[in-house]
Amino acid sequence: MTLTTTTSTPAAVTAVERPTQRRGRRRPGAWLAAVPLLAFVALAFGVPAVAMLNGALSVDGSYGLGNMSQSVHGAYWTALLGSVKLAATTAAIAAVLGLLLAQAVVTSRGKALREAVLTASGVLANFGGVPLAFAFVATLGNAGVITTRLGLAQHGWSLYSFWGLALTYLYFLIPLMVLTVAPALDGLRPQWREAARSSGASAWQYWRHVGVPVLLPTLLGGFVLLFGSAFAAYATAASMVGSSVPLVTMQIADALSGNVLVGQENVALALSLDMVIVALLVMAVHLPLQRRSARWLA
Repeated sequence: MTLTTTTSTPAAVTAVERPTQRRGRRRPGAWLAAVPLLAFVALAFGVPAVAMLNGALSVDGSYGLGNMSQSVHGAYWTALLGSVKLAATTAAIAAVLGLLLAQAVVTSRGKALREAVLTASGVLANFGGVPLAFAFVATLGNAGVITTRLGLAQHGWSLYSFWGLALTYLYFLIPLMVLTVAPALDGLRPQWREAARSSGASAWQYWRHVGVPVLLPTLLGGFVLLFGSAFAAYATAASMVGSSVPLVTMQIADALSGNVLVGQENVALALSLDMVIVALLVMAVHLPLQRRSARWLA
């Protein structure tokens, strides 16, 4: 028997590798297509960020940390803590309720119900500001329809308080959580549940050892997203409670308009820089969790 071996010549190897190299090679001017986007980002985000940083660090014609130090003392620090408390509380409640609602929608057999809930969530997640505040004042305010009919004021209910504002925020945070976690719930493979059932695991054991660990990055990422949305909200609180609930956004508005003290514009910029720092910390937590969740559910 004769064994015939074929060896690849350098020309053949080069011919095989050349298309691969050609496909992986980038055109020299391909990055020029991103120039309009980069210019827009620089104008829309870069210029305001530089102006804010310059104003926050400007103290009597020179640069210093006086404004930053003032922004974390007294009423400003109380307002910053109030915003963090409100955002964390509403984000935690909305994350739990949104998860339960999304699970009920995903596991339902009615396709029309699923589409209706997801469509409504997309609308309500973007419904805020003055219209939302007016709707809650008309229904749950001191002279609101529900307040007067149920006599809620006699039981100590007040919409213009911390929990009243938190209830208003939940109106758009819960739909946002539904939109965030519903795709992750769809990504739970039925084979995992069947394997757990074949192994004798109960529904509680499945969620404890399989479902929740897989969904945990998405849940934490959703919480971070809700926290950022509640932390930066302004119009709803300004229209409904004003300064009765200490919030950093209200302090920034008062400092810029001079309602309390004149010449506090740079302190307002320092407060804005504090919010940017909190937002960057939030994004630093959110992005790794989002990548980990996408890797599990791919």
